[in-house]
Amino acid sequence: MKIFDQIESEVQSYARSFPRIFNRAQGEFLYDEEGNQYLDFLAGAGTLNYGHNNPLFKSLLLDYIQADGITHGLDMHTRAKGEFLEAFNEKILKPRNLEYVMQFTGPTGTNAVEAALKLARNVTGRENIISFTNGFHGVSLGSLAATGNSHHRGAAGASLSGVSRMPYDGYLGDEVDTTEYLDKVLCDSSSGVDLPAAVVVETVQGEGGINAASFEWLRNLEKVCRKHEVLLIVDDIQAGCGRTGTYFSFEEAGITPDIVTLSKSLGGYGLPFAVVLFRPELDQWKPGEHNGTFRGNNFAFVTAKAAIDHYWSDDQFSKEIKRKGQYVSERLEKIVELYGDGNFSTRGRGMFQGINCVNGEIASKITSACFKQGLIIETSGADDQVVKFLCPLVISDESLAKGIDIVEQAIKEVCASENEIPEDNCYFDTVYLSEAS
Repeated sequence: MKIFDQIESEVQSYARSFPRIFNRAQGEFLYDEEGNQYLDFLAGAGTLNYGHNNPLFKSLLLDYIQADGITHGLDMHTRAKGEFLEAFNEKILKPRNLEYVMQFTGPTGTNAVEAALKLARNVTGRENIISFTNGFHGVSLGSLAATGNSHHRGAAGASLSGVSRMPYDGYLGDEVDTTEYLDKVLCDSSSGVDLPAAVVVETVQGEGGINAASFEWLRNLEKVCRKHEVLLIVDDIQAGCGRTGTYFSFEEAGITPDIVTLSKSLGGYGLPFAVVLFRPELDQWKPGEHNGTFRGNNFAFVTAKAAIDHYWSDDQFSKEIKRKGQYVSERLEKIVELYGDGNFSTRGRGMFQGINCVNGEIASKITSACFKQGLIIETSGADDQVVKFLCPLVISDESLAKGIDIVEQAIKEVCASENEIPEDNCYFDTVYLSEAS
């Protein structure tokens, strides 16, 4: 269709990598107008953990619509909202001994981050926020100030203030615990870093290149926050909802954030939905002080509850994610052993993994080769140098193996293309989540 070229903005990005018109999807597959099938290892950038058009959710959603269920209710009480809240409290919070209240924000992740930062500032009376190198928290101005990516920051059109940036785990080398540096600057009144209202962190930096903080580093970060009476915000928008093997990505680290942001796969069906969770004593909002016309998506309440009821009523789904994640780890380790020329390292858990391909040019060639073979997979990282695996968590074993086979073949082809890639650059570095300490 020429209409896309005629009136759609140049800001589009994924459409450039995958120039097809898609019109159908099911599970881990997308189909274009010509009927071609594609394995989806992008999954809405982590929004489709439960796959496309999950049949368990679809039937409930259709029943709800057919019964004239509430579509839009602002923040009014609805049955769909109440049932979601009960399911989340009983099956997600209580089993993990978490006591949080939930704020419904605008429907995207950046809305949740904006609310979290605003709440932290209001509660503490401080302005400064600590974020980390390579962090990504959204592209609205408050969230963007906490985001490291220069490409996105450069489009702001305004100064971005109120945030001090610290080195993430591993940024200065594996031997350096950067939480010690954070503690030092917060102890020093002449460091130039004002005592912050909060620290905002991703346990795994998805857009930043699948950089994973060790559990020890996360525990140390929590200790520094407690020492200085600074609120700890975990941005679990991409790493949460099971992506790492547990519902929250911070669970196995044994930390308890003061505030948590969720979105992406929270709605279960790809429906827009975002929330902020926080300790009850932090709930100092005045009525309507932070709002939005589309806070609380009732369709998403239905499918979010279905996701919790079906996948999170016990630990079987979590075990399945970890089993598949182990398979991915073993396959990627073998790939870099075969084609990595000795320059690689492996770390990992869950289904949030990637392959560091030295530079963005090599990674782009690999993902392009994958697309020609029917696999949709994207890159991340400061220079788009990491091939990022974000397949649906419900993917079949057969499809998972097929997708990795395609990636392996693409890597083999790119490495063999001696005229395009110098031999000494033909290596790959697997990058995963950190193992439990």
